Amino acid sequence: MTGLLQHPGYEEERLQRAAEQLPSREVQAGMLLSLMGQLPHATVSCVECVSVALLFEQVLLSFFGCEAASLLPRSPSLSDFVRIYRQYSSWSPAKQTRYIVMEKAELLRDSDANLLPALLRLQELVEDNITVILLSEIVWDQFRPNSGCFEPLLLHFPDYSKGELQQILSQDRNPSYSAEFYSSYINILLGVFYSVCRDLRELRHLAALNFSKFCEPLAAGKVKETDTHKLWKNIEPHLKKAMQTVYLREVSSLQWEQMQQTEDETGALRGLSAHTHVELPYYSKYLLIAAYLASYNPARTDKRFFLKHHGKIRKTNFLKKNEKTSNHLLGPKPFPLDRLLAIFYSVVDSRVAPTASIFSQISSLVTLQLLVQVSHDDQLDAPKYKCAVSLDFICAISRTVNFDIVKYLYDFL
Repeated sequence: MTGLLQHPGYEEERLQRAAEQLPSREVQAGMLLSLMGQLPHATVSCVECVSVALLFEQVLLSFFGCEAASLLPRSPSLSDFVRIYRQYSSWSPAKQTRYIVMEKAELLRDSDANLLPALLRLQELVEDNITVILLSEIVWDQFRPNSGCFEPLLLHFPDYSKGELQQILSQDRNPSYSAEFYSSYINILLGVFYSVCRDLRELRHLAALNFSKFCEPLAAGKVKETDTHKLWKNIEPHLKKAMQTVYLREVSSLQWEQMQQTEDETGALRGLSAHTHVELPYYSKYLLIAAYLASYNPARTDKRFFLKHHGKIRKTNFLKKNEKTSNHLLGPKPFPLDRLLAIFYSVVDSRVAPTASIFSQISSLVTLQLLVQVSHDDQLDAPKYKCAVSLDFICAISRTVNFDIVKYLYDFL
């Protein structure tokens, strides 16, 4: 790998460390190294910097020290930051390009409207050799400001292939077991999860969480390391149960282990969707509830369910001559975005203004594969979606916000 990272001005030891930290990213790492110098930089986490003031302070502190950061007023504006930066950069001009690395950059969408456009034109504003790098897990098109801004240079990091994930995850092996044994476990894990999850961190979490269960027959002396088929039969039901918690962390690691112990004692493992709460944002839960209702209720019933003063719903009034099959048996039906939002604003228990945050949460639900976008981005009409969760799952989500979803489902009238 280091052969592709051999660039003038970089020490071989640093290139080796970079190669170890960025497995299977040779092409992208090589491109970045060819564009950049030795990287005097400020790393800013948009998760930790919950205010613009903290962001400005972190940048000034990294480049110019405590004295520059202390000059910021209590509630600094963009012009305050630019003024202080220009003052100190004139005293200490950049010998190499300065970089501001913004982690979780998509969170900038919730900041002041002028912040992201200003960061993309920061070099012009401060008149310094500085570049802003935005790190994000969503595409640029999904958080481009409406006010217009300078278009950044895009560097796409593709998903790891199954073989690359196998190689990377196998490096985390437990020293108590052979490399071949752990590699066979990772192969089994990917066989279950690769179709629904390509996220390395999530797969790494799942691998660590379920490995002790995989090793139980071996520790008990019931099988050997080479008995892959028996080991697979033992772990298969647990991995399939764990599929319900992918991305959402519906249960903590400790709770998951306790549930496995309960199965050992009682011989039955309750479905994960009946446990604890799902770590989704508050309004995302209501958006998912609205999506489920839009997928499984006929559109003509919306007024009766979600508008006041329509009286009691009589199912016979809605039945068509040939409508005899449950909507849940037929599966989820696609619905337009405007119908989703109309139901959402009807069921949510507080007034919510239509904001970019609501639309970004819809995109997040699609990313998490809880919603499926069924229309193409290049269509002129509004996008259409389908809900991709089960009834048990949405009932568990509804309980966390005290919403009785069964009362709003046409099939259960």
